[in-house]
Formats: sequence, C-alpha cells, structure tokens
Amino acid sequence: MLNPLDLFSPSYEVARRRFRDAARAAGATLEQHPVDTGEAGGDLTIDVATVGGREPSWAVVVSSGVHGVEGFFGSAIQLAWLSGQTAGEPPPGDGAVVLIHAVNPYGFARLRRTNEQNVDLNRNFLDTADAYTGAPDGYETLDPFLNPASPPSPFEPFRLKALWHIRRHGLPALKDAVAGGQYRFPRGLFFGGHGPASSTRIMRQHLAGWLGGAPRAMHVDLHSGLGAHGRYRLLLEESAPSPNVEWYRDTFGSDVVEPLATAGGTSYAATGTLGGWALTHLGDTRYRFVCAEVGTHSILRVLGALRAENRAHVFGRPGSGAHQRAKAELLECFCPRSDRWRARVIEQGLAIIERAVRSQRIG
Repeated sequence: MLNPLDLFSPSYEVARRRFRDAARAAGATLEQHPVDTGEAGGDLTIDVATVGGREPSWAVVVSSGVHGVEGFFGSAIQLAWLSGQTAGEPPPGDGAVVLIHAVNPYGFARLRRTNEQNVDLNRNFLDTADAYTGAPDGYETLDPFLNPASPPSPFEPFRLKALWHIRRHGLPALKDAVAGGQYRFPRGLFFGGHGPASSTRIMRQHLAGWLGGAPRAMHVDLHSGLGAHGRYRLLLEESAPSPNVEWYRDTFGSDVVEPLATAGGTSYAATGTLGGWALTHLGDTRYRFVCAEVGTHSILRVLGALRAENRAHVFGRPGSGAHQRAKAELLECFCPRSDRWRARVIEQGLAIIERAVRSQRIG
C-alpha cells in the first residue's frame, strides 16, 4: 500500500483521477454519474467502484464526500483500501465492496461543505416536498450571529460571541438548534434545500442497484470535523433501545459506537440524513449504517470556519485574501495538515472497513 501521507490528494480532480486509476488496477467495475450543477463546462461526477461478485451474498458500502470538503480525507481512505487490493490483499470473495467517491463533488472541488445551491446534502434526504420547510426552534434567533450579511473579518470577536450563546443556551441545545437542518434560510448554515439535489437524486436512484441484490449490507459513511482530534466515533441512526445497537457494539467495539441522541455525545439530532433515508427505504436488504466521524479541531473552531467560509462565498470577492483564508481554514478543519492525524485516520478507516467486511462475511 502507498505511504499513508501520499494518499491525500491536492484537489478533487486529482483525487478522482487517482480513484479511477486505482479502481481499474484493482479490477473493479467503475461507474461515473455526472452531477448537474447548472454551471457551463462543469465536469463533476459521483464515481462508484465495485470490487467483488456480480451477485453478491453481502455488500459493504463506503461513501465519501457527502460534505464536499470532507472528501479529501474520505477519498484518501478509499484509495488506501483500493491500493491494498492491488497489493495482493484477498478480494471480497462471495461479497462486494462498493466505494462511492465524492457524493458532493461540487463542494469537494470548490472547498465547500455544501453543494452548488448551498445545500447540506446530509439534510436533503427527505421523502416529500412539504418536508423541506421550517427550521429548528432557536435557529431564527441565532441567524444574525450564524449568518452575518457581510464578508468575514479577522477582527470580529467570534469566539466571545459563541461562548456567550453557549452560556445562555447550553451546548447540546445550541448544537440541535444550529446543526439539525433548516429549510428557511437558503444562504444560511446547515440549509437542507427546497427539494432533492442532483446528488441526492442519484443516490436515491442507484444505491439499491449498487448493492447487486445482496440480502445484507453494511454502509460506512465517512465524515470529519466532530469529536476529539484524530479519534473516531461511529454514529448510529438508531437510538439506544434498538435491538441492533448491540450488534454494532459487538462488531466495532462498544467504546466507539454512539447511538442516536446519546446525552453528551458527539452527534446531534438531524433531519434528512443519508443514513436515515437508507435504513427506511432499503427494506428488502438487512441494511446497517454508521456515520464514521473523525475529530479534527474544537467545535468552536469548526463552527467559526464554516461561518467564515459561508460569508466569504456569499458576500466576499473570489480570490481575495479573506476568501482564500476562509477556504484554507475550512480545509484545515475537515482535513488537518498534521502528518500524525492523516496517518492515524488512514489506519482507523481501514480498520473500520475491515470490521465491516468481516461482519458481513460471517452473516
């Protein structure tokens, strides 16, 4: 396998080329699904590589880049797994491993967490048109703080303002109000859209088919930005009373598995998630899903980076110093430059995939 530090690509275009090359070298079946962003001359695709049989008895799905800029780290883990296949690691046997690369290629390419319409794709998987409405209690009150109608400024006391809101509302309540998904403020953070995005439609249309009819599947969706630096949690779409929670703990370890809505936990309640949709709609398959969330920097730094980048994108001048600083900070907050962090997350990502594969092989 390649040196872990060499697996991280400098751009979406390079990451996609390397993913395609590695998939072909591993003998994978490769698909490309263009994403319609409405931009002339755009060449953005969701790429899917399948290693294994055509009629598998089980499947493991590994998706990256639902939150575009997080694709840098997710793509590196997928490339690491593929390079292991070309180095002679045993193939899946009677199963299949499906790698979905860059679910949000626009955000990956433009250093945004959201897509071309400022949509957070992990808040966009809703079933009905009238579900794309409203906002959590408290978001409207926080809107002037979260989404100022001006470019970012290095002189603004963001941290002090954030700490004031945390003291007033409490961090858990603030996380739910801010990040749960809102459908009223199109230029605001965590906007879930007014309808299904192009990437969402592609995933809905093809995900079942990518499983190849497998009767059981384990889906690992790679994310970064929440939690302790360089440590991961496997966030479930199922709450603690679910009979499946023990299966996840037995498979991956009770110390890393976090059921939905765990008090004081890493995650928060969110609407329109990919995992929630998959568990609801892939009823013909025994489907299991984890959001593998790797920590980077403090929650205040990550929120500050999201806020500054959004302001720079909406109100800033492309190419300006403020615009470039905001993009660089966002990238650091979702794919840190630290060699130690990068080496560690590759090791962890491969271990998660290995355990997922093992769990499906034994049924």
